[in-house]
Amino acid sequence: MMTKVPGSFIIAILLLLSGCTTKLVRKGDMLYTGASIKVIDSTISKKEKKKITKLTKQLPRPIPNSRFLGIPFKLFFYNMAGNPQKKGFIRNFLRKIGEPPVLSSSVNVDFNSKVLENYLENIGYFNADANGKIIAKKKKSHAIYTLTPDPIYTIQNVNFEVDSSSLGNAIKGTSQKSILRPGDPFNLDVIKNERERIDAVLKEEGYYYFSPDLLIVNIDSTIENHKVNMYVKLKDKTPAIAKKPYIIDNVYIYPNYRINNKKIDTGNLNKYLYKGVYIVDSSKKFKPQLFLRILRFDSGDVYNRTDHNLTLSRLINLNVFKFVKNRFEDSPNSPGDTGRLNAFYYLTPLPKKSLTAEVSGNTKSNNYVGSLITFTFKNRNIFRGAEHLDMHAHAGSEVQYSGTQTGYNTYTLGGGISFSIPKFAIPFFKFNTTNAFVPNTKFAIDYDVLNRVKLYTLNSFTAIMGYTWKPNLNVQHELNPFVINYVKALHVTQTYSDSVAKYPVLKHAIDTQFVIGSNYSYTFDPLINNPYGSGFYFNGQADFSGNLAGFLIQPDTVDGKKKILGTPISQYIKTQVEGRYYYAFTDKVRLANRIILGFGYPYGNTTQLPFIKQFFIGGNNSIRAFRSRSIGPGTYRSPNADSLSFLPDESGDIKLEMNTELRLRLNSILEGAFFLDAGNIWLYNKDTTRPGAQFSKDFMNQMAVGAGIGLRINLTILLLRIDLATPLRKPWLPPGQRWVVDKIDFGNKYWRRQNLVLNLAIGYPF
Repeated sequence: MMTKVPGSFIIAILLLLSGCTTKLVRKGDMLYTGASIKVIDSTISKKEKKKITKLTKQLPRPIPNSRFLGIPFKLFFYNMAGNPQKKGFIRNFLRKIGEPPVLSSSVNVDFNSKVLENYLENIGYFNADANGKIIAKKKKSHAIYTLTPDPIYTIQNVNFEVDSSSLGNAIKGTSQKSILRPGDPFNLDVIKNERERIDAVLKEEGYYYFSPDLLIVNIDSTIENHKVNMYVKLKDKTPAIAKKPYIIDNVYIYPNYRINNKKIDTGNLNKYLYKGVYIVDSSKKFKPQLFLRILRFDSGDVYNRTDHNLTLSRLINLNVFKFVKNRFEDSPNSPGDTGRLNAFYYLTPLPKKSLTAEVSGNTKSNNYVGSLITFTFKNRNIFRGAEHLDMHAHAGSEVQYSGTQTGYNTYTLGGGISFSIPKFAIPFFKFNTTNAFVPNTKFAIDYDVLNRVKLYTLNSFTAIMGYTWKPNLNVQHELNPFVINYVKALHVTQTYSDSVAKYPVLKHAIDTQFVIGSNYSYTFDPLINNPYGSGFYFNGQADFSGNLAGFLIQPDTVDGKKKILGTPISQYIKTQVEGRYYYAFTDKVRLANRIILGFGYPYGNTTQLPFIKQFFIGGNNSIRAFRSRSIGPGTYRSPNADSLSFLPDESGDIKLEMNTELRLRLNSILEGAFFLDAGNIWLYNKDTTRPGAQFSKDFMNQMAVGAGIGLRINLTILLLRIDLATPLRKPWLPPGQRWVVDKIDFGNKYWRRQNLVLNLAIGYPF
């Protein structure tokens, strides 16, 4: 039974929180609650007044104590700690997550008024006036600043007054794309941006020594009607080296450079020339062909900043160098009007070989605890071309420590080898990219054995050959033209065979699966460098098996199936799209949304997608109110699903999942969340052993829904996530009874055990 909380109780709590805010304010001082801006000029419109208010309201200092829903929770926590002189773990923790009171004595009204006047002048209000005062009430104070801007000054004409030299012509050539436009308001930041824009253009045309500070924009505000004329000029004392373009003379590469070298160019005597590039590598640590693919500069090229930065990025993305730096210096071969630069690249390699061990553990709500140990050997430069060789081996277990039936433990053992080359390795063709990211060709082979004690033992083999490339920072392509997956049961116990006879759906997990095909993935992520911003993320995948082989192989004369080495090949087409939309209300409040649509079409030899390729739902990165793989397909529910010994393995050919999560940054370490998840999986074809599993037009009435709250501990290098969720809708219940919101009863021990799901994970769910 749900207990209602009286509204008067909530109001009393809010009043208590607000009343404790002045607890630690010293005598004779007041708690500063912030500033307000009032614009009183009668010469400007209401819309313009609102704009000025919005632009200036964040300028006065200090910033008052932060609030959430109008309540200064952080100040409340700090006050709970009591006297700052008193120590203790709880007190220190409360002070860490809280913040001390901002006092009225720290407010300098005159200084803030000058800051406001100066800002208004910088955005075009040349005759602005600002005045401020403090309003006190009891133990709290508030600042009010009154602004009188007067009419804004706008641009009448923009003139580029430069000489006819090569630099002057280059500057004048940028005028067509100037961001100083007649009719726009005067704005000092726009002027600064214009200087940087011109400098960026000049850097692409070889002017290595030029800088924005060498440009000056003179303003004439004496003309009528609040207009200004602008004059873009080159400073008189511009040095000669900044006035001429530069080309690349020689390129020197130090691929085995030690960061502690006393003389930066030590080893010049050991240099050798390879196709126009000088290599200083007496130990022959790297093949010179590698650098020709990576460098964007050749001798004789005009210097430009784009190729400068691209070369550094490409060297870093090889992932074989610990430090990458470069410098340019004047070449003695410089003629008068055009300079020459020698380019030097100093590369400090990472250790070539490494051996690592990783141990992890997990717990599950079905009373299983697990562990996994992985050993990895890396060789980062096995054939001297920045190729990577990775060899790994792992062993793991999941052991049931309690329940009605114990002993159904799981053990895994496996390993593999992968080899990657920093280029497109395509026979008879040579491809290269010109952006900051080096393409990668990968070959990988893996073998695993899965032993579910008392049930079955499976072995699986995987081989992949594919390519990964990025045209820019936000987009990644992954194409695997050759993919082979082979899964076969080595041993099936009589216990499991008896279960298959009773529940035929269990046979799907031990079927022989032979996947031979291709897959492709496209990812667009605009938030790589801004994880707390707003934006849209997209990932699309396509997976094919048995398509080409199906055309080439004749059906078996006995059962009509197409086989390789006597094993039927899986035939299907599978696609999945995932979209995410993040919206940042503030830098501390963010809404994250996700939708996943997956569809698999089995045909030919296959009536369902292979078990290793099917969709599943539930778990700590999916619908968190349900255990992983425990939902669906459709309205189907395994007869022994409520047993503690039940191993959820439900899967399907079609998937729909939707998630939304409100994320709150409480401080630099702690984050909170409220989330709502919904979704289900279905089969494409009808399965008589699983009634209600086939996809139908009634799919929206078969959605599982869950909600919960979360706490995240952000340690910068690691984010620990704790989510507590409960089901709101159970699709396997009869129609009309699937919503279970009215059954929520936190006071009931049995209900909590059946419906509260705790998820422990690393990283955000999406």
